Amino acid sequence: MTICPIAIAAGCAKCPAFKVCPLKSVLGDQKKDEKPQDKK
Repeated sequence: MTICPIAIAAGCAKCPAFKVCPLKSVLGDQKKDEKPQDKK
């Protein structure tokens, strides 16, 4: 769910605080980093 007004208007990548934003995957439109699972 996108709550951040900058993420709604322009997207997280265009936000000036993108690099330091701790909530870009919570409030913004960025997906959480998923680690590939090893199948053994």
